[in-house]
Amino acid sequence: MFILVNKVHKLARAALALMLVMPAGIAQANHHARCVVDDRDREVCLYNPARRIATLSPGATELTYAAGAGEQVVAVVSYSDYPPEAKQVASVGSHTRIDLEALVSLAPDLVIGWVTGNPAEQLETLEALGLSVFYIEPRTIEGVASTIERIARLAGTEAAGQSVADGFRRQMAALENQYEYREPVSTFYQVWNEPLMSVNDQHLIGQVIQLCGGFNVVGEQPRLVPRLDDEAVLAANPEAIVAGGMGEENRHWLTHWEQYPYLTAVINNHLFFVPPSLIQRPTPRMVQGAKILCDQLDSVRRMRGAR
Repeated sequence: MFILVNKVHKLARAALALMLVMPAGIAQANHHARCVVDDRDREVCLYNPARRIATLSPGATELTYAAGAGEQVVAVVSYSDYPPEAKQVASVGSHTRIDLEALVSLAPDLVIGWVTGNPAEQLETLEALGLSVFYIEPRTIEGVASTIERIARLAGTEAAGQSVADGFRRQMAALENQYEYREPVSTFYQVWNEPLMSVNDQHLIGQVIQLCGGFNVVGEQPRLVPRLDDEAVLAANPEAIVAGGMGEENRHWLTHWEQYPYLTAVINNHLFFVPPSLIQRPTPRMVQGAKILCDQLDSVRRMRGAR
């Protein structure tokens, strides 16, 4: 009990310090508030552009830099490794457990949280302390672009954010046009190994698979990130198996499937890997991940033609 009370007192003291260092303009309403709607359908308003931003997921960090607001980032979480300068920013824990005292002591005027990735009770605590929390969870290609635009609005970097968002839209649309009429390739995307996990067609990765002309063999699963077993993949017998994961070198996941020599993907050596940061983070670098995946699925088509 003493530890809990002591922690509450520390947070209260940090919150008081936060109020003392906030620019006076934030405390006074005016007619030029910067308002956006976040991914929990909440309106978030700032009376001045955010100057001290805390990003609570690697994706949020990358999106904030993409929005032109990298110089305003004062706090990140573990695995915030892109762009490289993000590694120099103070870390306040992981996306699953935030050091609230450390975060509040950095006096952010905007916190960018992850709807389903950050602990809800911790974000609610930050809101109760008076911090502005902007929740993100891009679920579509347009959602990625929109998130960049909204962060840029809050940060006062609209021109830079708009340029990046529009460029992302154009590049993804060009890929869609390029692969729209290609022959479908049955594909299994492995997002995790133990337990075995994939994505359905509503997931952003599932949408990238479709953009490349892939047919997601578990696309109709009801859960966004379904848990499966090997038997489900064996029954679907995909032409291509693509692995992702947490790190950038998870190719060993693919060797697992080599124990099933009768799988079509194994027979034809169509076991692929896409660096997870390029496809599992909802950021502009998804263009790079999509290009890699599209090329891989095209190699399956070329082998068909050679037979």
